[in-house]
Amino acid sequence: MAAQDLVGQRIKAIRRQRGLSQAQLAHPELSDSYVSLIESGKRTPTPAVLELLAQKLDCSLTYLVNGVTAEQMEDLEVGLSFAKMALENGEVGEARRRYAELLADGNLQGLASLRVEARYGYALASEACGELAEAISVHEQLSESEAETMTQERKIAVALALCRCHRERGDYSAAVQVGEQALERLGKSGWNDALIELGSTLLGVYLRRGDMLRAGHFAAELLAAADALGTPRAAVAACWNAAYVAEEAGRGEEALTLIERALAIQSETGEPRNLARLRGAHANLVLNLCPDDSEKAYDLLLRAQREMEAAATSTFERALGALDLAWAEIVLHHPEQAIEYARAVVDLVRGTPGWMETRAALLLSQAHFLLHQDEEAAAELDTVSQWLENAPPTRKTAEDWMTLAEMRRRTGGEEQSVVAYQRALACVEL
Repeated sequence: MAAQDLVGQRIKAIRRQRGLSQAQLAHPELSDSYVSLIESGKRTPTPAVLELLAQKLDCSLTYLVNGVTAEQMEDLEVGLSFAKMALENGEVGEARRRYAELLADGNLQGLASLRVEARYGYALASEACGELAEAISVHEQLSESEAETMTQERKIAVALALCRCHRERGDYSAAVQVGEQALERLGKSGWNDALIELGSTLLGVYLRRGDMLRAGHFAAELLAAADALGTPRAAVAACWNAAYVAEEAGRGEEALTLIERALAIQSETGEPRNLARLRGAHANLVLNLCPDDSEKAYDLLLRAQREMEAAATSTFERALGALDLAWAEIVLHHPEQAIEYARAVVDLVRGTPGWMETRAALLLSQAHFLLHQDEEAAAELDTVSQWLENAPPTRKTAEDWMTLAEMRRRTGGEEQSVVAYQRALACVEL
């Protein structure tokens, strides 16, 4: 129902409660026919007329326009503020609960902008809790039912989040479709910071699905667009993801130059949470590209983890940092420490669906293998196998089956290794 219809219905309902006719309400400033048109939703009253009618009906302008009292509006705005604060402070479970309570409040339904904010926040909190399917569902509902309500910036943000969630679930086809359609639909006026960030997320999907030709061309396009814009936000987003493309293409020096440029810009502009994430990304590139600097990379990962904790990042992000540290410990041949970090990941994400428990268990199996603890390694692989049996058949799942197959081979499980290789091929329809 259109906003003007709702306003008209409220005017009509209050007029009748007050025992007034249309002519009595209209006199002397308005005509009764004009009041009739407003009540039927055929005319949209101006702000001045709305204020006049509120005075005549002895009700608040806030209630007439939004269907809630000023006190109810204030309560909703305070509730949204607390939910957003919880999300920003990394209290993702609390944030999700608060957003859910707000969405269940009937007073929110007629307030389009606050309703969109609550649904978007709930989706982000669900994603941070590892509930990717729920996050995708809410973002899709926003895109379909709130298109006329959302600002251009919010539409881009929803498309970015939806692309990212599909990517993290391993559904690269859906992620590409969302990203490409959103860029085509929302980018007709040219690039801006938000679109560069959306494009960078899409670039990461091209890379994940192995489309290196498209990734290379698109990375160059994003870098050129970011240079033309000349804004720190665009430069960080473009350089960050273009660095991964350069790494995958074997251009290690270029990858490090790009990530270091992004890190330098982010260090100047602040925003500690993104800085911590970026520092972790830089450390991983150093770890992968410069084996002689593994100790340096490890120190950088530790610093990134400390910054994440200080920035009140979500449980998911802290777990991701611990996962990086577990891998670094394996690279440095410190399996005992790797086990500690991997178990910390499991503790952090236990009970939330997602891929990190799988990756942590794979790292645990590698660490136990390095310690010649074959039974413990095999037990972790059994756990991974059980999880993957119920995972969707995506490229990401195929990669996990491949890792599992290799670890089965190393631990002497030749038959199980063959089965895991077959499952990996099935996931990519080969």
